[in-house]
Formats: sequence, C-alpha cells, structure tokens
Amino acid sequence: MSNEVLFILQSLVLLSFALFAFRMGRAWLIGFLAVNVVLMNIFVLKQMTLFGLAATGGNVLYASVFLCTDLLCEHYGKKEALKAVRIGFFVSVVFVVMSQFILNFAPNDWDFAQGAFETIFTLSPRIVAASMATYLVAQHLDVYIFDKIKRATRGRMLWLRNNASTMVSQFVDSAMFTMLAFYGVPGFEAIFQIIIFTWIIKIIVAVLDTPFMYLSKVVGHAGDRD
Repeated sequence: MSNEVLFILQSLVLLSFALFAFRMGRAWLIGFLAVNVVLMNIFVLKQMTLFGLAATGGNVLYASVFLCTDLLCEHYGKKEALKAVRIGFFVSVVFVVMSQFILNFAPNDWDFAQGAFETIFTLSPRIVAASMATYLVAQHLDVYIFDKIKRATRGRMLWLRNNASTMVSQFVDSAMFTMLAFYGVPGFEAIFQIIIFTWIIKIIVAVLDTPFMYLSKVVGHAGDRD
C-alpha cells in the first residue's frame, strides 16, 4: 500500500475517531485532543514522502487537533475551545518533562529499550520551544478566526469558517515552526519550500475534515451528555 493511500486512510480513520469522541461528549473530545497532542510529539520523528512532498508522521495528528477545536468552538463556544487548547498545551508540557525523567534513569542489565528511548525522547531545546510556542499561537488563531467568521455570517457557511480558519492558522503554524526550529540550521536552507510543503499536507486534511464538521450537526445533539 502506498504512502498516499495510507495517508488518506489514516486521515479518515482519525477524523472518524474525532467525530465519535464528539458524539460521546465534550470531555471525550478534549481527551481525544490531548491524546493527539502527545502522539504528534512522538510521530513527528517519522519522516516520509507524500505526493512528492516531505512530510512527518505528526502532520495528520496535528491537523486533527484543529478539527477538535473547531468542533468545540462550533458546538460549545469559543471559551470551551480555548480551554481545550490550553489543556493540550499542559498535557504537552507534562509529556516533555516526564519523558526526560524516564530517559535519565540508569537502565539495568535487562533493559532493552534505553537506546530506542534515547532516539525518541532526546530533545532539542530549540525544537521543543518552537513546537510549544507555535501550538499556542496557531491554535488560538484558529479559534478566533472560526468564531469571527461564525459571527460575521450569523452561523451560516460552516464550510467557510471550518476551512478558512484552519488554512490560515495551519499556514501560520507551518511558517512559525519552521522559522523558529530550522532557520539558519545547515541542511534546512530551503525554508520557504519546507513551509509550503508541510502546509499543503495539512490543507489536504483540512479539506477532508469538512464533511465531518457537517456530520457533527447530525450526531451532535445526541452526544451532548456532559
């Protein structure tokens, strides 16, 4: 199975999980967002090529976080969406701190995982700082744009606020992270190309998630249990 087919399949499965979490209620959706925040910090280490573009394993997961905040903003309001963003940031901080503790325990003679842990959890302070700063800025921007368009259109044109907010905030996310993490680093001279390539991958997921936003209108009421 090609990377592109796997990418589309993974996107649809992940977006389906997001819709199921929404169906179960607000707490489930926020929990799902938090899980994705942790996973994308791990999966981002996986490098691959999609549609001829360089991508990472975190692209789909990160894009799904925007669907979660859009669902929260649409059905529960801006305040709840911003709360979820900050919970996601807190979970990310906990993950980073705890991973450093477990990495620095001295392994005994029977341990077989230390090498893999060092590969996965040894962090670059610059990349961690770039990732966390970018997450806060891009996610807050997504929520504010979504809410502004919803108010301006009086609740109409769901497709517009879903896609416009995600596309703008995803561009900011790609540009900000790439500049903060890789500007001036040898081997990353083609900064603009990296920004555009990563943004295009995220845009594909943004387009795929639009039907799931409309489906949330069908399943949402029965799932608002909390």
